[in-house]
Amino acid sequence: MAPPFDWWAKGGHKGTPVVVKMENPNWSVVELEAPSEDDFLIRNSPTDPRAKARGKNAKQLTWVLLLKAHRAAGCLTSIASTLGSLGPAFRRRVASRRTDTEDVPSFENRTVRTGFYTCIKLFLLLSLLLLGFEIAAYYKGWHHFVASGHHLKYIFTTPFGVKDVFEWLYSHWVLIRVGLIAPPLQLLANVCIVLFLTQSLDRLILCLCCLWIRFKKIKPIPKEDAVAALENGFFPMVLVQIPMCNEKEVYQHSIAAMCKLEWPRSKILIQVLDDSDDSITQLLIKEEVLKWKHEGANIVYQHREIRDGYKAGNLKSAMSCKYVKDYEYVAIFDADFQPSTDFLKRTIPHFKDNEDVGLVQARWSFVNKEENLLTRLQNINLSFHFEVEQQVNGVLINFFGFNGTAGVWRIKALEDSGGWLERTTVEDMDIAVRAHLQGWKFIFLNDVECQCELPESYEAYRKQQHRWHSGPMQLFRLCLPDIIHAKVNDLSNHSLLNATMIQLCQIQWFSSESDA
Repeated sequence: MAPPFDWWAKGGHKGTPVVVKMENPNWSVVELEAPSEDDFLIRNSPTDPRAKARGKNAKQLTWVLLLKAHRAAGCLTSIASTLGSLGPAFRRRVASRRTDTEDVPSFENRTVRTGFYTCIKLFLLLSLLLLGFEIAAYYKGWHHFVASGHHLKYIFTTPFGVKDVFEWLYSHWVLIRVGLIAPPLQLLANVCIVLFLTQSLDRLILCLCCLWIRFKKIKPIPKEDAVAALENGFFPMVLVQIPMCNEKEVYQHSIAAMCKLEWPRSKILIQVLDDSDDSITQLLIKEEVLKWKHEGANIVYQHREIRDGYKAGNLKSAMSCKYVKDYEYVAIFDADFQPSTDFLKRTIPHFKDNEDVGLVQARWSFVNKEENLLTRLQNINLSFHFEVEQQVNGVLINFFGFNGTAGVWRIKALEDSGGWLERTTVEDMDIAVRAHLQGWKFIFLNDVECQCELPESYEAYRKQQHRWHSGPMQLFRLCLPDIIHAKVNDLSNHSLLNATMIQLCQIQWFSSESDA
């Protein structure tokens, strides 16, 4: 005779215990027993203890399911409240017609800006209505009903009122969509494909050229007599500009780095161009300038009461000083940049006996590139920008976009190009295009680095990208006529037009918020 199923657990606990812990303190810990083999035997006695145990387990399971349902309802409630809070925030954002916390540039037409956001809202509303209409038509089955051309002819010949109004509208909407909307959309899709292939081909060519440059070890080398002139004590007059605005955290490091540059103090002047609107920050920067001035540095402090033109206006105001005519070169550094002490000795010699060179640009290096995932991604993106794009363009066509900092300009090149203009927020790209149209050449030094910091938070990164990406299309519209009518040879004109269109239409720097 076979032994009973429970011969090994007599007097013991039957089944596998399952403990369910509840987060709510008002509920006690319960224990469920998994069904054993004995539970599956058919017994006729209603007083069997196993039947009572099954009833008890069923009740406990019911309570657990109810608790799980309660917890799921709580999660859904929290998700709904979160989505509900996003709605008012979105409405406030759209109602204010602002996409950033920064001020609207003075050169931007507010009427055009208001109309632009109104068109966006109307387009979004129309898109939502059409989407709802398409969903309703799909579930009604109209997309099958209007597939036949005979049915469309029947719709137009049938008196109005016989067919359902919405079906009639959808049928006419299909005709409009097929005949008027689909062709331009297909054309735009084809244009996007062409642009994508062009951009991909451009990137492939740049990468191959970069490999060739590294293999051949090609890099700009200053002439020997230029280096010898510095060793013999011939130092040209250099102006160093530090434009800043409310830079309370980094102004000390920046000013200290400029004052430690290895250059005769009688041949260098440091301009601290403070546009801060905070009186405490102004006072702190003034004290720092006075401290270095007492230590013998040739440094001056300038503050504008009217901040017209932002950075471009700040640099334009500084270049209008009378003593600027005594200087030959100007080095520009943002407030968060710290060049090495030999920066000028490694950049200025490239101008010697190269009268057509207007800009020498150094590469950026980042002190916090390993801080988090965001900084590591930015480092990869910007390294490609410097290592591949700017280095290759500098070697092949002597043209690339000025980075706005860590560069040395020949003052004559700035003057020939019309100086700093306040017409866009990308004044660095603007001056680079205008200087190249005047025939000036640029040199990029991949082995000369200037330290700076990357944005470590998404909010700081978003604001940076907004500043970088808010003006390229406007600049393209302003510069395209000048590019077409530029008095340079055909090859240079074609290269400039190609590089400018790629930089302005298909922004190179990780577009990211793809805006920066």
